Amino acid sequence: MHTVEITPPYLLFLADETRETYVKTGRGIVDWRRALCGGQLRLSSDTLDLGLPDLSIEEAKAAGVRTLIIGTSQVGGDIQSKWINKLAEAAAAGLDIVAGLHTRLSSVYEINEAARRGHSRIIDVRSPPADIPVGSGKPRSGQRILTVGTDCALGKKYTALQLEKDMRETGMNADFRASGQTGIMIAGRGIPIDCVVADFISGAAELLSPANEDDHWDVIEGQGGIFHPGYAAVTHGLLLGSQPDAFVVCHAAGREHMAGWDHVPLPSIGEVIQRTVDIGRLTNPDIRCAGISVNTSQLTADQREEYLTNLSQRYALPCVDPVVTGCQAIIENL
Repeated sequence: MHTVEITPPYLLFLADETRETYVKTGRGIVDWRRALCGGQLRLSSDTLDLGLPDLSIEEAKAAGVRTLIIGTSQVGGDIQSKWINKLAEAAAAGLDIVAGLHTRLSSVYEINEAARRGHSRIIDVRSPPADIPVGSGKPRSGQRILTVGTDCALGKKYTALQLEKDMRETGMNADFRASGQTGIMIAGRGIPIDCVVADFISGAAELLSPANEDDHWDVIEGQGGIFHPGYAAVTHGLLLGSQPDAFVVCHAAGREHMAGWDHVPLPSIGEVIQRTVDIGRLTNPDIRCAGISVNTSQLTADQREEYLTNLSQRYALPCVDPVVTGCQAIIENL
C-alpha cells in the first residue's frame, strides 16, 4: 500500500479560503492529529480560522515547524497561481511542502527550484501506486465496512475514523483504510482512489482492503457520492472493489442540495441504501446497511436527539453523530 512520511510539526496553509467545505483537509488534520500541528498560515483576516496559532513562514521556522501542508482545495484540485510565491518561500526556508491536490507540486518550477535551494522535500500525496490491477471481483477473507454518502464533504472520513477508534476500544481487530488525501495524511498510508484511472478503481480498492484474518475489519473511507453527477464513478468503483459486508450512510442534517451543485437535490437516505445494495451485490451478495451517520453540527442538542431518533425509527437502523455520540450503536449492529 502507498505510504507517506510527513515530518511534524505541521503548518497548515489555508490561503484565503472562507468556505468550510474547501478546508476539509486542514480541518481533518486538526481534528485527528492536532498534537502534530504547530500553526496555520492565512493570507487574509477573512480566512477560516482552525483555532491554531497564526504564523508567518519565518515564525513557523523559528518555532520548529518542519512541514507545510496545503489544507485547502477547490473543485478540480488545482494549485492556485496566487499561492506559488508563498509556497516557494516556505520551501526555500527548508520546510517540506505536502499537497493532496490533483495538480502536482512537482509540476510547478518555482516550488521545485525553491525546494532545491532549501533542501526540502516536495510530497504529492495524491499519487497512486504503479501497477494497479483491474478488479477481480473474487471474494477474499476478512470483513469490511464502507462509508457512503448522500453527498461529498459531509462526514465519510470522520465516520470511518471514529468507527475504527470505537471498534478498537471495544477490542475488535480493525484498521482505517484511507482512500483520499486527507485520510492518507492522517493515517500515513492509503491509496488516493480518485486519482486512479477508471478501469483500475475497483482493483485499487481491492489493494486497499486485501485479504485478512476472518475477525479483522477494514474500515474503508468512502469517496464521492453514489448519486453525484460529478463523482459517482469513483464511488461505484470503490464500492465494487471494497466488497463491503456492511456500509454506513453518511448525511448532513439540513443539506438539501449537493455542495457546489446547487441544481442537484440530495437523494434520500433510503435511496442511497437501496442503490448501494443493488450495486454492491455484484461483488458481495450479502452486503447490508449497518447504520446511519449524521453531521448534526447545524442543529441544537435537542434538535439533534429528535433528528437521530426520527431517522432511526424511519429506517430501523442505529443513527449517530460520530463526533458527538460516537459509533458504538452501529458497531453493536454489526
